Amino acid sequence: MAAPDLDQIPDVDIDPDGVFKYVLIRVHAAPAGQSKEIVRGYKWAEYHADIFDKVSGEMQQKGYGCECLGGGRISHQSQDKKIHVYGHSVGFGRAQHSISTEKIKARYPDYDVTWSDDGY
Repeated sequence: MAAPDLDQIPDVDIDPDGVFKYVLIRVHAAPAGQSKEIVRGYKWAEYHADIFDKVSGEMQQKGYGCECLGGGRISHQSQDKKIHVYGHSVGFGRAQHSISTEKIKARYPDYDVTWSDDGY
């Protein structure tokens, strides 16, 4: 089965409010080797691996390969239009928050989006 166009995969899918874990994932379209990074973060996840396992399973069913580039936490304050990306994942290490933040800024252009390597 040929993998559909990577552009069809949203760059960002995070919960609309709260503090939660997130992962930065690289999705590969074989065999051309094209790839893109996506941000996924949800309150339901007890561990960063829970998010990666769910997303990578969904992507594999669509013909994509995935690798986790790291994780952290997101504080999403929708009423104040603020998102803060910080911390790290014990299992996957720290995501490159600057990449995650740029993708989130593109998805939420009217928000104040910040990041820090501090915190857990």
